[in-house]
Amino acid sequence: MRRYRVIITPFAADNIRQAHDWLVTENPPYAEKWLADIREKILGLESLPESHALAPESEAFDCDIRQALFRRKTPWRIFFTINGASVQVLHVRHGSRDYWLP
Repeated sequence: MRRYRVIITPFAADNIRQAHDWLVTENPPYAEKWLADIREKILGLESLPESHALAPESEAFDCDIRQALFRRKTPWRIFFTINGASVQVLHVRHGSRDYWLP
């Protein structure tokens, strides 16, 4: 099975950091679990990233943008693109937010 190199862009890293900071103030025990779990989900993109659907926002971008959903009730959306042998995580946002536009 092909393995991809997962790269988290600075913008996506900031998204994760800000979400975690907010969760720390709202629910500290959950925040640490959330951070560990989203990290695992992102690193899991190293195998079969093509299995994730194109994001509805993909039409507005110059390249295919895929999304991995994280959690169930109101999922977080992990936006990424596949470039050759690498997966670039571009943005992470809560599923209740409006669509992401370029």
